[in-house]
Amino acid sequence: MRNFYHTILINLHRIIYYVVKTRIWMKHPERHSEEERYGMANEMIYYMNKSSGYETEAFGTENLPAEGGYMLYPNHQGKYDVPGIFATHKKPCSFVMDEKRSHLVLVSEVMWMVDGKRLELDNPRQTITVFREMAEELKAGRKFILFPEGGYKENNGNVMEPFKAGSFKLAQMAKVPIVPVALVDSYKVFNSDHVGPVKTYVYYLEPIPYEEYKGLKSIEIAHMVEDRIRAKIEEHLANRKAEEVLV
Repeated sequence: MRNFYHTILINLHRIIYYVVKTRIWMKHPERHSEEERYGMANEMIYYMNKSSGYETEAFGTENLPAEGGYMLYPNHQGKYDVPGIFATHKKPCSFVMDEKRSHLVLVSEVMWMVDGKRLELDNPRQTITVFREMAEELKAGRKFILFPEGGYKENNGNVMEPFKAGSFKLAQMAKVPIVPVALVDSYKVFNSDHVGPVKTYVYYLEPIPYEEYKGLKSIEIAHMVEDRIRAKIEEHLANRKAEEVLV
């Protein structure tokens, strides 16, 4: 968490600037396209990373579908997960988060910039309503990030928790491709005892078209996506260990 507070302190002037700028934009949302708003969100991430020495390397961007909407399902390690994906995902995408945490200063502004979705975790009816709304937007070409683990544990390393099957009902409703995303070392940025620069990794795995999963139950889809992400993380860690031995 020390990196988190350090990043806030050295970027306080930028935070104030972007909060004010976003609230001005919010008064006339029709004047700012989805691309412009996503661009401003990434501009914030760029300066945050540059000032603090954070770097994210992406692999598999060629796997991202060229046309139409799709769901990004990553493992969840901490507060840097969404910025890490945004920084490596060129086309505008959005994310889903807990409604209770979505009203914090700057978080609320970022939610507006990318038209994020708020879920009341203790309200199944609201979740279904939001999923239906998102399904229509996905069919229209939007892209969303949803973390099937739900939450994350502090300083949990690159350990994954079981995926929740309900998260995949959204993809089933929208009938869009599922893109498994493997995040490595993302927890080190804001959710560990690490201090100083960090390099994280984002792997966009081969998409799973609707035709491949349409006959499966949501629990089966959850296991399939979880297994693919887990395998990629284990591969990355094994390769890193082998490189360390050689050195």
